[in-house]
Amino acid sequence: MTDRLKVGVVISGRGSNLQALLDACARPDFPAEIVLVISNNPDVEGLRRAERAGVATETINHRGFGDRQSFERALTAAMEQAGVELVCHAGFMRIVTADYLAHWHNRLINIHPSLLPAFPGLDTHQRALDTGVKLHGCTVHYVREEVDVGPIIGQAAVPVLDGDDEDGLAARVLTAEHQLYPLCLKLVAEGRVQVEGDIARIQGPAAANSQIFLSPAS
Repeated sequence: MTDRLKVGVVISGRGSNLQALLDACARPDFPAEIVLVISNNPDVEGLRRAERAGVATETINHRGFGDRQSFERALTAAMEQAGVELVCHAGFMRIVTADYLAHWHNRLINIHPSLLPAFPGLDTHQRALDTGVKLHGCTVHYVREEVDVGPIIGQAAVPVLDGDDEDGLAARVLTAEHQLYPLCLKLVAEGRVQVEGDIARIQGPAAANSQIFLSPAS
């Protein structure tokens, strides 16, 4: 397939969502390809996943920079050298600055383990349990300056079951994440996502498929 969207993925750890993206991009009919994986932490499993897939990797350790801006300039330089057109954050555990976001405006997406705007930030699964919600899930969205805010591309919902604990609910949500992130990347790569203000509108007959509901057995 020609003219595939060139994607850079930025990680901090094990890279399970990266693996889902790598698997999707390995399909010859998928409209995107991962050209670079960057980790801010050395020697993490996500880098090994990319290497096994034959994708270029780089470690840019944030600890080696005097401030966030210089670290982010190094990230951007590496991605631009690789020809990256869209950045996917996948378990990247750093808050980014306005300058970085301005450079990658509407070219930077992230996955968050809740149905935003509910439960931004950390500890989303325990907070969902403590609140007593009946549905939990994950969201893929464009990144904005406020943490876990931005136009929503897609969401996947899973039931919260009687007797759930944090680990069990987290595992069910992670399964949903692995389905949702490749789907949303596909929609973006096909040019079917149009951002209008704070809303991302999906074009085409399959727009409803950006919402996935999984059965309790998932």
